[in-house]
Amino acid sequence: MQFTECGPFKKMHNSFQLLLLLMVSLSLCVCLCTASVTYDHKAISINGRRRILISGSIHYPRSTPEMWPDLIQKAKEGGLDVIQTYVFWNGHEPQPGKAAMEKFTRYIVGMMKSEGLYENQGGPIILSQIENEYGPMEYELGAPARAYSKWAANMAVGLKTGVPWIMCKQDDAPDPIINTCNGFYCDYFTPNKPFKPKMWTEAWSGWFTEFGGAVPYRPAEDLAYSVAKFIQTGGSFVNYYMYRNASCHKMSLSDVSLPINMFISTCGYINLQRFIIKYVGLKREAKWGHLKDLHRAIKLCEPVLVNGDPTVISLGNYQKAYVYKNKTGGCAAFLANDDKSDFAKVNFQNQHYNLPPWSISILPDCKTTVYNTARVGAQTTVMKMTREPTGFAWQSYNDETEYYDDDTFGTVGLLEQLNVTRDASDYLWYMTDLENPKITFKNVVNLRAGLNKISLLSIAVGLPNIGPRFETWNAGVLGPVTLSGLNEGRRDLSWQKWSYKVGLKGEILSLHSLSGSSSVEWVQGSYVAQKQPLTWYKAVFDAPAGDEPLALDMNSMGKGQVWVNGESIGRYWPAYKAKGGPCTTCNYTGYYDEKKCLSNCGEASQRWYHVPRSWLNPRGNLLVVFEELGGIPYGVSLVKREIYSVCADIFEWQPSLRNYQMQASGQATKPLRPKAHLSCSPNQKISEVKFASFGTPQGGCGSFQEGSCHAHDSYDVFNKNCVGQQSCAVAVNPEIFGGDPCPGVLKKLSVEVICS
Repeated sequence: MQFTECGPFKKMHNSFQLLLLLMVSLSLCVCLCTASVTYDHKAISINGRRRILISGSIHYPRSTPEMWPDLIQKAKEGGLDVIQTYVFWNGHEPQPGKAAMEKFTRYIVGMMKSEGLYENQGGPIILSQIENEYGPMEYELGAPARAYSKWAANMAVGLKTGVPWIMCKQDDAPDPIINTCNGFYCDYFTPNKPFKPKMWTEAWSGWFTEFGGAVPYRPAEDLAYSVAKFIQTGGSFVNYYMYRNASCHKMSLSDVSLPINMFISTCGYINLQRFIIKYVGLKREAKWGHLKDLHRAIKLCEPVLVNGDPTVISLGNYQKAYVYKNKTGGCAAFLANDDKSDFAKVNFQNQHYNLPPWSISILPDCKTTVYNTARVGAQTTVMKMTREPTGFAWQSYNDETEYYDDDTFGTVGLLEQLNVTRDASDYLWYMTDLENPKITFKNVVNLRAGLNKISLLSIAVGLPNIGPRFETWNAGVLGPVTLSGLNEGRRDLSWQKWSYKVGLKGEILSLHSLSGSSSVEWVQGSYVAQKQPLTWYKAVFDAPAGDEPLALDMNSMGKGQVWVNGESIGRYWPAYKAKGGPCTTCNYTGYYDEKKCLSNCGEASQRWYHVPRSWLNPRGNLLVVFEELGGIPYGVSLVKREIYSVCADIFEWQPSLRNYQMQASGQATKPLRPKAHLSCSPNQKISEVKFASFGTPQGGCGSFQEGSCHAHDSYDVFNKNCVGQQSCAVAVNPEIFGGDPCPGVLKKLSVEVICS
């Protein structure tokens, strides 16, 4: 199948926001004929065929072009039909107000049409979105906002793209636009007209990671449960937001989801921990594999799901069956246990089924369980960061404190920073004169935009140990500004005359670039500044051998930005330690929110920053760091990201799609045991069995422990079958492990092996 997707445009205009989104389908071949995309209450139809569509958000500007083919391949392999992407308005209009919304939208749509990219032209785009989550604004702004929404919808429909338009969280979306749902769960959602399909355009795979905040993670079991619950209640379109990390080039050692940690990931100032594919296109296992199995199970049910409405049967207090049938005799069922703590044994069509808490089992023939959302068959990976042995030879340059010049302007009182800088710089100098009989000095304050209620760095010239204290509620210095220690005592300077200058000298000289870095005199050796605010650092390095993903470890620095060969790697702020929590063991059961399943308490929210290998030359690469607060550059290192170990955690008789297909095709005549599949990266082999237990082991990957029941041959089985291999598979069968260690007890196999 070939993927394509749609993406949104966001633009602020007169307090309103415009979003244009395009979605592209993946097909086995390129259709050169005219096709059509329509919809009814059941689903989107492509060429007259209703489809259950699984989509994932991948923002193309957040990955280098060299990454795109691999990302698309992994998305296809993971069971996606559609890729959703934004068209980034600020990338096309870096200066606000230069292009009107309608003009820009018409330009983009016209460009798509001229290239034949819409489905009715034989192209891959199947859906477009105008606006995003604007509905809540209508409650605050009233009639003008409602008028804007209607205008945006009519303008979009008038472009005649030949594909449906959608609006997210817009309950009053005018016909024929489809209103859709965004959120952690959308099974409750109903579109505003009975002839529109039930669509989930942002299935939140986790939540944002913010500097100074603990790192959130959404368990694979709960994400799978939410998607299965949406499909069982009549949903026909699901888009994971995000499928690949949306935040520049961030690396996380605990990557486990591209839904949050979802499926694939990247970097950034605010890190969206929602991903299924990671920064460099690595799969977040076990989430990627668990959702791949879910998608395959859903597709087995597709012919029935799109041609009928469910019959809901009560199986207990918290248990229900959703049964779909079609006119040709097909039948599919979803057995749901919504209990947050207890297993349930239910009777469905004269057969008994065991349902773990907070889980859904999928039966594509209304008989055989092929998938349960709480039973993860995919392996889990534990990663490690290996430091390159050669360090950086640093040089430094201290940015100069700004004084009045032709670029300075003044006014009485304090100005909001973003209205002054207009995104031209992250930095704004606030300058004022202070005089008394004994002391005359100029006070200069440097700060970063967008920080809420924090103490900001101040530099006082000629008056040691005395500096102003500031609080910000928006961006910039909003006051009060007080000075203490002078002869006249405490004094509020907020309403005296202030002068302003945008940017730093190093920015003006483009010290981060290959050409600009030679425009000043750098110091080196013992003269290199450490723990010095407003300092630029540079070093030259060669690209490491191999093809492992690379990252910069910025944990020894305070706060700032980093570039490689003139390309931005991202913003760092390890000095701001993660607060919040508690960071405790995460239970997948129960409704997920952004305060659940947190990690990294007391540590830097973000430490590693991905360096794309396609940006590197074999030799002579320029690394530039701008440090705002003061850091230790000799602690910065280049690291390789590698698999340390892989784990499997498989229950006896756990449903397996592979086993079901073998039985359905006649390749197997009796029920098959599930298997534990373990695989290192292609250039690695299994070197050691760290843990193995068939019985009642406890804990998770990296922290397994033997339970009261343990088969003593467990280690021997994996030493014999796996050590020295790149991958292996072992059946969860008591006979293999020397017999049943505890008859009558539900057992599982937990194993962790080291990759070298």
